Amino acid sequence: MRKIIQHIRQSLSWKLSLGILLMAMPIFVLSIGILFLQSRYLVRQEATKHACSVLNTTMQRINRYMDIVETATNINDWEITAHLNPDSILAYSRFIVMLNSQIDGCSISAEPNTFPKYGRNFSVYTVREGDSVTTVIEEPYEYFEKVWYKTPHLLGKPCWVVYYDESDSLELTLDGMIASYSKPLYNADKHFVGVISTDLSLIRLSKIITADMPYPDSYFMMTSEEGRYFVHPDSTQLFTHTIFSDADPQKNADIIALGHEMTTGKQGCMSVMIKGQPCLVCYQPVSGTKWSLALVCPERSVLQGYNRLSMIIAPLILMGLFFILLFCSVTVAHAILPLHKLTVKLQRITEGHYDEQISQSNHHDVVGRLQNSFAQMQESLSQHINDIQQMNEEAARRNEELVRTSELAKEANKQKSLFIQNVSHQIRTPLNIIMGFSQVMKDGKNMLPEEEAKSITDMMRHNALMLNRMALMLFDSSARGTTEEVYAGKNDEVICNEIARESITNIQEQYPEIAIRFLSDVPDDFSITTNRTYLRHSIREILYNATKYSDGKNISLRVSEIGSNIRFIIEDTGPGIAEEDMNRLFEMFTKVNDLSEGLGLGLPLARRHVRNLGGNLFLDLDYHKGCRFIIELPKV
Repeated sequence: MRKIIQHIRQSLSWKLSLGILLMAMPIFVLSIGILFLQSRYLVRQEATKHACSVLNTTMQRINRYMDIVETATNINDWEITAHLNPDSILAYSRFIVMLNSQIDGCSISAEPNTFPKYGRNFSVYTVREGDSVTTVIEEPYEYFEKVWYKTPHLLGKPCWVVYYDESDSLELTLDGMIASYSKPLYNADKHFVGVISTDLSLIRLSKIITADMPYPDSYFMMTSEEGRYFVHPDSTQLFTHTIFSDADPQKNADIIALGHEMTTGKQGCMSVMIKGQPCLVCYQPVSGTKWSLALVCPERSVLQGYNRLSMIIAPLILMGLFFILLFCSVTVAHAILPLHKLTVKLQRITEGHYDEQISQSNHHDVVGRLQNSFAQMQESLSQHINDIQQMNEEAARRNEELVRTSELAKEANKQKSLFIQNVSHQIRTPLNIIMGFSQVMKDGKNMLPEEEAKSITDMMRHNALMLNRMALMLFDSSARGTTEEVYAGKNDEVICNEIARESITNIQEQYPEIAIRFLSDVPDDFSITTNRTYLRHSIREILYNATKYSDGKNISLRVSEIGSNIRFIIEDTGPGIAEEDMNRLFEMFTKVNDLSEGLGLGLPLARRHVRNLGGNLFLDLDYHKGCRFIIELPKV
């Protein structure tokens, strides 16, 4: 044993074979397992089809017997009512049983006092015992409350009932439970006169049902609409137990589900644990009744042949692995034979036989590369060259990245210069106006007319406000401004209509010639909790843009309540915003028109303020007459 182990350790072919076996083993076992499971699935599917076929055949047999009972009853009821007298009733009761060997009994019972000669009650019963048929007038008893009499009377139509006749006035009776087709009898005046009840012994019905079993240990069971058994292999449960009786809702949910399926008249197949054993149950309703018939097939019987197959799976797997190992050993030994020959020649070279020639190999595997040593050295050299080329390519790639980074830095520096130029231009223009008008007022002193002086001071104030607005924007866009905005308090009680009117008034102080219409859908005392400064700033910024870029004729500010939010809607009529400019509308330092005044900060800062207040600022894309901006904030 030790020599064998040592041989395997020294043998490359055995090592490779064992390695291949270890890789192939999971695939082989998995394939067998999948085949095994698929076979189980197919066997179970075939068993289900077979069980359903047997159930359908049995149901057809039951329906045939029931049809015989119903037909025998239906074709004689009119003659009974037409000749309603004791002798006729006796004759028809016997006639029905004698002519139909499938019928075990027939009872014809009249309403109270129908035949005063016989007293209050009159009931005739015919029963089959083997080959003999006996007909008698039953001793008086209160049959009016019996299920076979009471049910059709109340329903006013024929029906099938199942009952166990515990007390009968006759010594002559059917053994066990009875399935009875009961039909109410009406005379020519449509008055109820009695019931004809044709019986089928459930012992006979059970024999009919169990005549053909698809598998060993399989059995039929039949339940009423309440789930009560009246066909079952365990006779102790007949008429005393239901399918729900011993079912634990926690542990036997599948049995309860089966019971609901059967009692509601459904048809199908399902797997159920019955007394700890998995079973396949096929069920369907009995036509013309509220009963349900089920075929129960224990899975140990259904899968009996399959389970025998599982006994040979383990030997099959072992044999398969053995043949895989044998095949791998032969294949690997053949594959490494050139390597063995090369080893022999190399050994001779090491012994001093330097003239030993190693033939060139056309193979590109490991053996061929060993055999072509010079080719391998060349390949190694080529690999080194490739490594150098890769290093050069990596260096070139990094240089390209440095170039791109440098270009980005130049572009950023260019953008910074453009921004500084824009800021300088935007600030210099109002400063020049203020300085120029201040010089005019200085030179003119009190010589200027009052109206002209007022116009100049208004212009100076307007441009001063523009400078103040730009300074606030630059502060807000700075790191300090962002920090102060994030930590700004949001505890101001702001009256919505008041801040809207205040914003309109502020804009009209700068642009008195512009009329801004104010609309509100909320009361004047309606308020929200937010930051007053930033809300006012945002509303004023959008109103400012509306006055500056629209036609100035149809500007409006509406306050509206939408669900749990409050909206400030500013709309105008004018050129609007082009579709290609909408994506960069809220980007910092971006202007739709580079020649227009402003820093490109108004809308981005307004949106940032609104979002920090828990709301949102957006452009209504459904409005096409100009621009409609909506500030939406939570009411609380």
